[in-house]
Amino acid sequence: MNNDVKQWLAEIKQLKQQLADTISDRDTAYESADNWRKLYTNEAQQRRTETKLAQQQIESLKAQIQQLKGEGSRLKTDDPEAESVIEQEMAVLLTAEELKAKLKEVLVERDRLIDALKTEQANHAQTRKSLTAVIGDTIDQLTKERSNQQSSPESKELST
Repeated sequence: MNNDVKQWLAEIKQLKQQLADTISDRDTAYESADNWRKLYTNEAQQRRTETKLAQQQIESLKAQIQQLKGEGSRLKTDDPEAESVIEQEMAVLLTAEELKAKLKEVLVERDRLIDALKTEQANHAQTRKSLTAVIGDTIDQLTKERSNQQSSPESKELST
């Protein structure tokens, strides 16, 4: 009977160790997931900031186009210095040809910014997709390792 108690105690000790290992693996997985989440959040924030800046620039260019078209609308800007600089630049443009050239330049810049915004949006989507795939792969790998660790002690018990 003494042997049975020792065997039970040995099994309990082994199960405690397996539980501790599993908890350690879980904690490692949580840390990894938190790290990936932080990286994704930082990347997303950077993309949002870049998008916001590009959108602001597009809005500014739209306002300039409206003024160049002669619709008489005032620029909607919070920066009086920028408005002053734009008005000074407008005062220099005296002929219709100069206005057309400036309008063309602004339209080309707007199109370039729209393309850049679309590229950034596509890059953001790709980054999100890649990070999601990496997180999924990490979870799959941890699941495999846990499965291997759990099956490994069982095979040891069978051989004894």
